[in-house]
Amino acid sequence: MAKFIFVTGGVLSSLGKGITSASIATLLQHSGLKVTMVKIDPYINVDPGTMSPFEHGEVFVTEDGAETDLDVGNYERFLNINLGKKNNFTTGQVYLGVIKKERRGDYLGKTVQIIPHITDEIKKRIKDVSNDADIVVVELGGTVGDIEGLPFLEAVRQLKQEVGKNNAMFVHVTLIPYMKAAGELKTKPTQHSVQELRRIGITPHMIVCRTEKPLPKSLKDKLATSTDIDREAVIEAVDAPTIYQVPLNFFNQDILKPISEQLDLGELHPDMSEWNYLVKKIISPQKSVKIAFVGKYLKLKESYKSLIEALIHSGAHLDMRVEIEWIDSENLEKISDEELGNIFAEVSGILVPGGFGERGVEGKLIAIKYARVNKIPYLGICLGMQLAVIEFARNVLGLKYANSQEFEPDTSEPVVYLIDEFIDANGQKQIRTHKSPLGGTMRLGGYECLIKKDTKLYEAYKVDKVIERHRHRYEVNNAYEKALEDNGMIVSGKSKEGLIEAVELKNHPWFVGVQFHPEFTNKLKSPNKVIMSFVENAYKCRI
Repeated sequence: MAKFIFVTGGVLSSLGKGITSASIATLLQHSGLKVTMVKIDPYINVDPGTMSPFEHGEVFVTEDGAETDLDVGNYERFLNINLGKKNNFTTGQVYLGVIKKERRGDYLGKTVQIIPHITDEIKKRIKDVSNDADIVVVELGGTVGDIEGLPFLEAVRQLKQEVGKNNAMFVHVTLIPYMKAAGELKTKPTQHSVQELRRIGITPHMIVCRTEKPLPKSLKDKLATSTDIDREAVIEAVDAPTIYQVPLNFFNQDILKPISEQLDLGELHPDMSEWNYLVKKIISPQKSVKIAFVGKYLKLKESYKSLIEALIHSGAHLDMRVEIEWIDSENLEKISDEELGNIFAEVSGILVPGGFGERGVEGKLIAIKYARVNKIPYLGICLGMQLAVIEFARNVLGLKYANSQEFEPDTSEPVVYLIDEFIDANGQKQIRTHKSPLGGTMRLGGYECLIKKDTKLYEAYKVDKVIERHRHRYEVNNAYEKALEDNGMIVSGKSKEGLIEAVELKNHPWFVGVQFHPEFTNKLKSPNKVIMSFVENAYKCRI
């Protein structure tokens, strides 16, 4: 039977519960245990797929086509595994599931209530991922005391009772603020947070203390005494130069000892040698390269979380620091050619990521043309590929009205268009139109890409077939394929149904656009090959 570690958060949000959870899971995995993870989100949305990036940050897509919280991406990157739909669920999904059961008559006419029906549904979803695991690390989103999180806390309290005291552990991530005026670290918010947990019926076994400054022994002793937690289970989580340093910091504090004692795991000896090597390469690389990141969600960098991490991982494996030059695509629409040259003068590569909507598109097209004309290595992802095709159609093929139906539904040159039907990742036919609900009309999850030999894409992957993850509605129009190829744009990747998956330029050092999101399959130990090839070629062509 699997054992469970429940990670809660107190005082305020954004303390790093996800990184704490992933770090604990990583140490257990490197100790030889089979570990999986679950993220519970208390918002009522069914999933984050229709939420603004400014509202939620990145939407991470799993192999089986789930749109999930960005923490699931961290889990995959830390554990070097693929997770799926069952590894992330929301209040919306829980209530939707219960309501469907009630409509079918599954509850035999009983009054449907938070307890036991909602809590039973939550427990069932947690147990559903535990079948093949030794350890399940469950992160509860939100902050203790939030009204929307109460059913989840009650459910995990009940689950602890059901599995037994040596099969469940509660880890509470909290804040130890530093009062600059007084020159003191304060423990009172943590004490109150633990009291709130106890009021709910949960007694934490470990406290992970987020802090800007190292905690003195006396303060740790005070925390242990005031919260009734073993002294060795008070763990310091000081700010780190990279999130991948956190498992090593925890390991150096013997975090596995109290975990092992609570869960009766015996002695644990994780092999962190490879991890330690990669962390050193992230912190102190020998080389560096600067990449222009041309996006439109720059006010919240977490909108591009997976892609940022992918660049860092590629750099680690190449012993290289990837410096990102953030460029707001809307600003490029307002400047002269001379100013444009100045902006890109110091970069060795240009990256245009995915996105939705017309805002900022003209600026991205300007950046793409600059990369094409000036022979600067370019990587276009999803929308970044579609815009590369549109730019080429306009400025090389001479189709001045070339556009995407996403921006101009009645365009006379639909270089990028909305196909009426397609086969999804589960083999089911999907029908979509401009008026279809946004959440149900995208090509989501892992699809095969068949790669043409003697191309930059083949050179990167070194195989003729890969599975990469998608999140988009519109496709490059195959009707323009011959004209594109006759004028120097190579279609280097296609789906088995014939959809265009990748393009590149014939007479260019390295110019590749991919319809899929390679950042979603990227892991610290196994970086995505097309992103790493982009970084490597940017360094070779550095200015």
